[in-house]
Amino acid sequence: MGSTFILKVRTSLKSSQLFFQHGRPAFSTLQPPWVLSVCSREPSLTLGVRRTHRSSSGQTKGQGGVRNSTIRSGEEDGTVNGGGDKRSAPRQRIHKSVFAAGTAKRTADILRRRAPLVCEYKDEEEPERRSDRGAGRLQPPERPLPSNEWKKLKESQGNPPRFEIQMMKALFTSGGELDVAKSLLTFVATETGTLSYELLLRYLTLCVSSGHDAEVFDVYDIMRGSFPSLDTGASSLFIKAFSRTARWREALNILQELKKTFSPSPRNYGDVIAAAMQHGDTSTAWALYDELIDSGLSPHQETWETLFKVAGKKEGEEGTSAMSQAEQQERHLGILLHMRNNQIYPQQSLASSIKSWFESLTGQEWTGSWTTATPKGVCRSCGSELESIQLTAEEYQQLKDRVMTDIIEGQDVFTKTTPEELQRFKLFVKRKPAFDVVVDGLNVANSNKDKSKQSETLLLVVSELVDHQGLTVLVLGRKHMLRPSRSWDRNNMNLIQQKAHCFFTDNISEDDPFLLYATLHSGNHCRFVSRDLMRDHKACLPDGATKRLFFKWQRGHQLVVDGHVTAGRRVRFQSIPSYDTIVQTSGGNSWHIPYDETEDRSTYEVPQHWLCLNKKL
Repeated sequence: MGSTFILKVRTSLKSSQLFFQHGRPAFSTLQPPWVLSVCSREPSLTLGVRRTHRSSSGQTKGQGGVRNSTIRSGEEDGTVNGGGDKRSAPRQRIHKSVFAAGTAKRTADILRRRAPLVCEYKDEEEPERRSDRGAGRLQPPERPLPSNEWKKLKESQGNPPRFEIQMMKALFTSGGELDVAKSLLTFVATETGTLSYELLLRYLTLCVSSGHDAEVFDVYDIMRGSFPSLDTGASSLFIKAFSRTARWREALNILQELKKTFSPSPRNYGDVIAAAMQHGDTSTAWALYDELIDSGLSPHQETWETLFKVAGKKEGEEGTSAMSQAEQQERHLGILLHMRNNQIYPQQSLASSIKSWFESLTGQEWTGSWTTATPKGVCRSCGSELESIQLTAEEYQQLKDRVMTDIIEGQDVFTKTTPEELQRFKLFVKRKPAFDVVVDGLNVANSNKDKSKQSETLLLVVSELVDHQGLTVLVLGRKHMLRPSRSWDRNNMNLIQQKAHCFFTDNISEDDPFLLYATLHSGNHCRFVSRDLMRDHKACLPDGATKRLFFKWQRGHQLVVDGHVTAGRRVRFQSIPSYDTIVQTSGGNSWHIPYDETEDRSTYEVPQHWLCLNKKL
C-alpha cells in the first residue's frame, strides 16, 4: 500500500452509544450505494467520528385450430439464410408484434412527437426553472483550501448547518479531486473535533468511486477499530472495493460477516465471484454462485459474463482450486438452463461472452452466428425450427386451472363483477359453441379516438373475422354500448349482434376476466383481440412459473389490430409468432439464445435477435 498515514480516530464512549443500539449501527436511513472508504495522507489530521390489469344462431366451429395464416396479418414470411454473419446481427426485417422488443419505446416516441405545441412551450421554460432550483447549490473549489479559507467560504454561504455535507456531495457529483475533500475533512475536524457519519460516508463514496483503493484500506482499518460492526452499506462497498484488489479474500470474509445480520445482495455475491474467477479460484466462485441461486436471488448479467469470460483463462493460485473443463462446461450449461427456466435474456455483451466461451472449448468445434428467425420460426442461420409458442395439453390445463382460480375466481373477483353476473356468463358460454376469437369490444372501439366512429370500428373488426375469415366470434361489451349515442350507433350495434355472439356486462364490471374465461374455456385454439397487455391479471398468478406460462400463452393467442381501421379497407392484425422466444437446445449439439440488442425493451416484450450455436458432428 506504500507509506501512508493511518488516521487515528478518537471515538468517545458516548458517541458510540449514540450511534449503536444493541450492537447494531443506528444509521439505517443511509442508503447504498454509498461507498465506504476513508483515508488521509495528512499527518496533522486527527479525527473523532460520530454516526448520524349474435344471437345463438350460427354454425358450431368445434375445436378446430386457428392457424397463424388464418388471421390476416401485416407481414410476409421470410426465407432461410443458411450463412449468417458471425460478426454482427443481420439487419433482417423483423415482423411486427406488440411484444417485440422496443415497440413500447417507439410508440411512446411517436406519441411524444404528436404532442400539442403547448408541450414544446413548457419544455422551453423548464430549463430556466431547473436552473433557478439549482442556483443555490454549492460549487466546490478547484483546489484544496486551508481551514481559514473553508471558514470564509462557509460564512459567505450564510453558515448553513449542512454546509460540509452538501459540499462533499457536490465534490462527488462533480468528480472533484480527493485532495479537496481531504482539506474539507481537515477543516471540519478542526472546527468541531469530530466528523459525522454522514460526512464520512460521502467522503468514502468519493474515494471508492474514484478508485482510491489505498484510502479504502485505511478507512477499513479505522472503522474496524472504531465501531463494533458495519452496516449493510459499508459492508457492500468494502466488498466492492476489496474485490478489485489483491486483498480480495478479505471481501469474502466481509461477505460471510454480512450474512450474520443481513441478506447479501446479488451485487455483493457478484463482486466476490468476479474476484474469485479473476484470481483462478473457480471452486469458490461457483460455490458462491450456488449460494446466490439457492437464496432465490437473480444474478446480475455482469456476474454471468464474468463466469463465461474468465473461465479457463487462469490457473488456480496457490491455495486455490481450479475446476476441469468438463466440470466448468456442466456449470455453464446450467446457467443457460437457468435462463431458459426463468425466461431471462442475456444482454448483447453477455451473449458475446457465451459465444466466445463455446468457440473456445478444447476439442469441440462450436461455431456461433448472430441471426434472426423467420415468422414461421425457422433460424435464418442454420435452418432449424425453433420451439413452438403453443402450449402442450398439460401446460394448457395447468394454466387454465390457475387462471380460473386466481384471476376469474380470485379473492377480489366480486370487485370486478357480481356472483349473479359471473354465473350468468358461465351458463352463457356453456350453451354456446366453442369460440375461435373473443373480442374485447370496448377496447377495440376505443382504439379509434374519433368518438363518432367507435361502433363502426368495432363492426369493421367483427366483419373481418366473421365475414372474411369465417370464424365464430364472441364480442364482450358493456351495457351502455347498447344505448344509442354519438359513439354507439344503433344500426352498427345491431349488425354486430347479428354477426357475432355478444355478452354485455354491467357498466361497473371489468371485462378482462370474462375475456380470459371465454378464451380459455373455448380451447387452446381460441384467440382474443385486445390491446390490453393483461399485466395486472398476470400479477395475480401465484408464482413465476405460472406467470411465464401465461405470458407464453398470451403471446401465442393475443391479436392486436395493426394500424388504423378504415371503412373500405381490410382489417389487419399484428402477427402472432409461431415460435417461443426462450433459450433452447436440441440434443446438446445446438443452442439458440435470444438476446437483448437494445436497452429499450420493456418487461413484457421479447428480443428479436438470436445467437445460433452449432457443434460440428
